[in-house]
This record gives sequence, structure tokens and C-alpha cells, in this order.
Amino acid sequence: MRIAKVLSIAAALLFALHLKAQYVSGVNTPDSSAVYNTDTSDVSVLLANTISAEDMREHLTILASDEFGGRETGHPGNDIAAEYIAGHLNSLGVPKIMDGNYYQDVAFTYTTWEANTVTINGNDYKGAKDFIAFPDKTGNASFQAKEVLYLGYGIDDPEYSDYKKVKVRDKVILINKGEPMKKDSSYWLTGTSEPSSWTGDIDRKLKAAKKYGVRMVLIIEDGLREMVGKNRRKLLGPTVTLTNGLKDNTELANHLYISTTMAKDIIGDKDKKVIKSRKYITKKGKNCDAQLKPTFAVNQLRKSTILLGRNILGFFEGTDLKDEIVVVSAHYDHIGKKGDVIYNGADDNGSGTTTVLEIAEALAISKNMGQSPRRSVLCLLVTGEEKGLLGSYYYSENPVFDLDKTVADVNIDMVGRVDKKYEDNPNYIYVIGSDRLSTDLHKINENANNTYAGLTLDYKYNDEKDPNRYYFRSDHYNFARLGIPSIFFFNGVHEDYHQPGDTVDKINFDKMQNVGRLIFHTIWDLANRNDRIVVDGKVKAGR
Repeated sequence: MRIAKVLSIAAALLFALHLKAQYVSGVNTPDSSAVYNTDTSDVSVLLANTISAEDMREHLTILASDEFGGRETGHPGNDIAAEYIAGHLNSLGVPKIMDGNYYQDVAFTYTTWEANTVTINGNDYKGAKDFIAFPDKTGNASFQAKEVLYLGYGIDDPEYSDYKKVKVRDKVILINKGEPMKKDSSYWLTGTSEPSSWTGDIDRKLKAAKKYGVRMVLIIEDGLREMVGKNRRKLLGPTVTLTNGLKDNTELANHLYISTTMAKDIIGDKDKKVIKSRKYITKKGKNCDAQLKPTFAVNQLRKSTILLGRNILGFFEGTDLKDEIVVVSAHYDHIGKKGDVIYNGADDNGSGTTTVLEIAEALAISKNMGQSPRRSVLCLLVTGEEKGLLGSYYYSENPVFDLDKTVADVNIDMVGRVDKKYEDNPNYIYVIGSDRLSTDLHKINENANNTYAGLTLDYKYNDEKDPNRYYFRSDHYNFARLGIPSIFFFNGVHEDYHQPGDTVDKINFDKMQNVGRLIFHTIWDLANRNDRIVVDGKVKAGR
């Protein structure tokens, strides 16, 4: 008995020490002997209990039905979903704060290539096969050139510049990724084995090329096939951006990522000149260009269409601290259809949307009871997440409520399924970001779980070294990047992620109910505590 007690204390100490380190990445397993608060005289319990598996099933069966067509941003199914969500808020008596409705309009530009070909020395190459050109990153181009300038790495830095004493205006340049290294494998720019920001930031090179008037940048991509694979959906379908007025990008030079086969075609019989240039850069740490003489022709024409989307705002005014806002967010869009096949998106993210609707209902009940929380709560259902977190980005750049008074964002994205790790223990949830900006937020959620819920809280994906980088991949990040504490609830991926099989019949509604109730308790604490949570972490960029 004594040994067991010692081991228990040791485990607790280890977990406590882990919390002090940025960032927690362990698993908090509940005490099997613990008794949880189910006393409905506690308003938080009473309200959380209104979140039910039965109601969740009803909402999600509708949201993930074929009628909604996969809820793709800018398409009719997304509009139908928005109307359903707004209709539910209206039925709850939620005030219409957006000019008499619940919508924050968001305009998107859908862009595709109408023409996208390159010809080198009479050899034809095709976009998304031999080279990559993203229509939201590079503009229309139709010209011929009889010269391509090999320009090393395309860097323009006080310590090293490929542009020094080189005339590049209106020319096509060919560059390598990365940056120059010495023979001892250290980098010229840093003098260490660690590269500078020029290696990871290709846009920086493209901005430099734009500054010098380069007509087009050709970037040699050794792993073009892998790059095509990773970006297949973006390359084959339209690229979606927040509306830019259909203008070419003014910051970046026109550019292509080209295969090594295309690079060899461009270099032709001038390979010795290129090799000599590379060797000189390696030896001297100075630029050395090489003139190449291929016949080069490009024909790129973009087709752009503006489509409208809507964020949906359900606002519940607080009492004595009503100027401070707690946001609970989820994206209601999914990926639509491929041909006649509908991607219903029951888990992603019908489950999160449904959970927010149930939380909204609990908050409406609290208002009717005369028990509104002290701080205001904004239920924010955003569109465009699947297109790059665009709806939440738009809100964060065009906030309806002062971001300085936004206390936290509680984000819900995929909470209805069970992954392989927990197939024998469905009462779990992955928690991401809770301690990154505020240890208070982390403790509040832990306390809510220990008091009311007893779920297994897994912080695996909160690890800063998580290769999936989920922290940067859902809507909470657009609050976190601005220094607003954010917590993201997630059930992990499964075999039906972004597949037609993500359907309602595979949802675990009992698990979803339990997670929804935990989230409500966390929101209720955030909205009612005396002191606003403290921001004691630092913003780290990483998208």
C-alpha cells in the first residue's frame, strides 16, 4: 500500500514538472475512484446537462445530410448550412447583432488556371505534372525569352546577395532552394550549421526578385513529385483566397517550381558554367551568375470568380463583466463533392458545429433563468477553414468585438469519433494549445475535467515537435497568433478523415456529449471567474 502511494505521488510530481515545461505533451488519466460533481444545484452542472447525445444526433443528422452537399465554402450547401445554424440561433432567441441578422459576410476569390503550359527548346511541359504554379501566388504570364539567368539562390542579404552587380530587370532567373554552404557544411550567412531564414522562407526570395524587376523566377525543386502529391487537391481544384480584387499578387515575383528535368533542359550544354558558378559560391561566399541560352515560352492565364461566404455570430451578453468576451468557435464548412460523391463531413466538422449549437442552447437557457455568465460569450461558426482557416482569419482581422477584450478562444474541431489509440476507451479528448499562452487556461480545463467530467486528456499533439502541427491547423490559431489564449479540442484523425465515409452512423454521440459538457464547464469558468486569465506565454509563429 505504501509503495503504491509513493508511486502515485511520484507520478503526480512528474506530471506537475511536465506542466512547467513548454509545452505539456503527456496524458492525464482520471482517477478511477474519483467522484465527480453531478449536483444540479451547481448551475454549471444544470446547464451542461442540457447538452445531450439525443439533441446532438438530431442536429448532426441534418448538417451532415446529402442535402447540404458537403458544405463547401462558396457553394449552395454551405449557404444551406449557414441558414440552418442561423435558424437555430433565432429559435433560441439570440439577438441579431449583425445589421439585423447573424452573418459576417466574407468574400472569397476562387482561382484556377485556364492555361498553364511551358515550352523549353520545343519540349512541352504541363502544370501540376512537370512544374507547379499556384494561381493565388503567381499571376498571368504569356511571353517568350531567349535567355535564362542562373542566379544561385536568389538571396538578397547584406551578408550575401546574388543580385550584386547583376542586371536582372525583365529577365527570367533560375535559382536553387536553400542557401550557400561552405565546404565544411556550415552556412555562409550564419557561420554555423544552422541555416538562416532564407532557407525556409521562399516568399522572401520572391519579394527580392520582385524588387529587382525580375520577370519570372524558376525554382529548382528536387522533390517535385512529392510536392505535387502534397498539394494535389489545391492544384487540381480552385485555389481559394480572401478576395483581393482579382489583382495579381503585388509582393511576389511570378514564379514556377520546376522539376530537375526541366532545369536540365534549360541548362542544356551550359552545365559546366553552372557547376563552376556553384563551386565559386561555395568557395568564396560570393555571387556568381551564369547566362543560359534556351528558348523559353510560358503561357499562363488565370480565371477568377468571387463567391460569398458567411461567418455566423451568436452573441450572449454577460452581466457585470460583459465587455470581456469568451469565444467558442467551430468551422461549419467541409470539402463538398467530387463528381457525384458527397463528402458529408459528419466528424469534420459537423461534430464541432453541433457542439457549439448545444452550448448556445445552454447559454440561452442560462439567460432565461436569469443566470447569464458574467462575461459575454460569442458562439462563432466560421466558414473557409478547409481553404486555409480563411473565415477565422477574416474575423480576427475584422473583429466585431474588441480583441483586446477577448479573453480566450475555445475551439472545437472533430470531437465525434474515436481514433485507434482509444478504441477501447472512448471517453478521451486531445487537448491542444491550452498552456501555450496561458497556464491559467490549462489549469481551468484540467480543474473542470477533475471536478465534473473525468475524461482522459491527451496532450500528445500539443508537443511543440508534433510533426502533424495541429496547433497551426484549426481556427483557434487565428486568435493565438494575436496573443489570445486558445484551447483546441480534437478527437484525432481516422480512416474517414476527408473521405466520403465520414458519416453520421460512425459518430459516438455519448462520447461527443461528454466532451461537449467538459467544454461547457471550461467556458462557464472562463466567463464567471473574478479575474481574467493571465497571458504568460509567448506567441510562436509556425504556419
